[in-house]
Order: sequence, then structure tokens, then C-alpha cells
Amino acid sequence: MGLGILCPGQGAQSSAMLDLLAGDRARAMLDLAAATLGAHPRELVAGPPARLFENVIAQPLVCAVTLAAWAELGPHLPPPLVAAGYSVGELAAHACAGTLAPEALFPLARSRADVMDAACGRPNGLVAVRGLPAAILEPLCARHGVWMAIVNGPDRIVVGGLLDPLAAFSGQVEGLGGGLTPLAISVASHTPLMTPALAPFGAILAGTRLSRPDIPILAGIDGTSVLSAERIRDVLVHQLDQPIQWWSCLQALQERGCTVLLELGPGSTLARMAADLFPRMEARSVADFKTLDGVVRWVEGRL
Repeated sequence: MGLGILCPGQGAQSSAMLDLLAGDRARAMLDLAAATLGAHPRELVAGPPARLFENVIAQPLVCAVTLAAWAELGPHLPPPLVAAGYSVGELAAHACAGTLAPEALFPLARSRADVMDAACGRPNGLVAVRGLPAAILEPLCARHGVWMAIVNGPDRIVVGGLLDPLAAFSGQVEGLGGGLTPLAISVASHTPLMTPALAPFGAILAGTRLSRPDIPILAGIDGTSVLSAERIRDVLVHQLDQPIQWWSCLQALQERGCTVLLELGPGSTLARMAADLFPRMEARSVADFKTLDGVVRWVEGRL
């Protein structure tokens, strides 16, 4: 029996995502993130909702919420067996594990967003497809010039590309009976459209100090552990234009003995996905609770 930590990516930002983060440790993390965001996170969540989904705001903000939750909860929880991060959540996972200092995390997340925004000058994005396996989607993607970006399960796949080809692809998916959910993300992450971002982000990572993680971190691109600084940098760069194998990460969490999964938020997408696909692992998100004490009691009760 053991605990696994899940760090989400973009898409679940909301005005309520800071409600539980009132402790001193959380406040310190949110205050630190304000310098990178250009405004305090509490000002941002009180402002226009659309701003929370701007890429350069969303990436550091999601990392700030995740790390603030961990700063409050980590001292009161059993040591996790492993942590995994979804897309930009992989940066947050490394900060939770001690690989990245908090003061390095937020500028790094902002830089990641900047180089991704600059990588493709034409409108692009992501759509989640459900109900069709990869064997059917792969030729459809090739036909329309789009790519599988994230594999969440055997028939749960996120596809990315330029908006016009993505719309044509989506129409054919619907014709085959597949379910579609456009994602509130303005870049086709984890596809070849992001290849121009690799060199500038690699240069930024080369100048970023990394420590050996306190707990194993799973690489999103293949679900294996990353421990050395060289491997960490390589994985974080290449996840920009390579598909995320989240299905493999979930399998690895189970294989490593995780019986309880805690998503740090914002949102509860990863916890719901894990509970649905791997019912032997109990999974919940911080966002499901009314207090952080309730989170701690739930984890302790399961372990």
C-alpha cells in the first residue's frame, strides 16, 4: 500500500481553486508566483475568467496552485511512493519532489509557455476524443495532418493540430461515433507543431539548477522514472513535441504499489480518470474536499 501524487496540467482553472489555500505555506508559494504572473494569483482568480486560460498565465498559475497545495499537505502525509505530472504538471511534480526550487519553477513554467506560444504562428489547439481506439485514430490523424498528443487510455486520446485540420478531423470522428471535447488550451502541446520550442526551452533548462528528486518522478513521455539531471532535462524538453503516455504513467503507478492517488489540483480530472480506469486504486483530488484536514484524514484512512 502506498501513496501516489498527481500534478495536473491546464484546463481546470477556476475562481474556486484557491479556496483551501489559506495557510502560511500556501500563501508563501502564491506570493512567490505573483512576481512571474505579473499579478497575485488571488487577483487573477477574481478577474475575468478567460484570463486564467491564457497560456502564459495558465502554466505558471497551475504550477503555483499545485505547489501551494503540496506545501500545506506534504508535511502531514506519508511519504509518496512516486509522483507524476500531466503536461506542465510534470514541472510541478519536480518541484514537489525537490528537483526544482519554487523560485525556479514559476519562471520556468512561464518560459515554457512563451516558447510554446512562439512555436506556431497559426491558431492551433487540442481536442479530447473518446470511444475510438488508437488503431482507428492514427490513420485519421495522418489523413488530416493532426497528431495524437496525449494517450489517456485505450480509447481516450487527445489530438492536436492547426484549428482548420482539427475541425475536419473532428467532423470525421463524430461521423464514426466518437465523442469530442474541445480543450481550453490554445497550443497543440505534445505535437510536432511545438518542435521549434525545443531548442529555446532546452537552453533555458540547461541554465536551471536541478537536484536529485526526493521521490521518483515518472516521465510523461514513457512512464519511466527519471532521476539524473541529464535525463530530467531531456524528458522535459522532448515532452513538448512528443505525445504524453499518461496511460503508461497510470499503469506504472499501480505497478509501483500505489493504492491511493491524490491529485493536488486545480480540478479533479486526473483523479476521476484514474478511478475510472484503475478501480483498484482509490483516487481523489484536493478539489473534492472542503478542508485540507479532510484530505489528510482521507489519505491516512486509506493507508
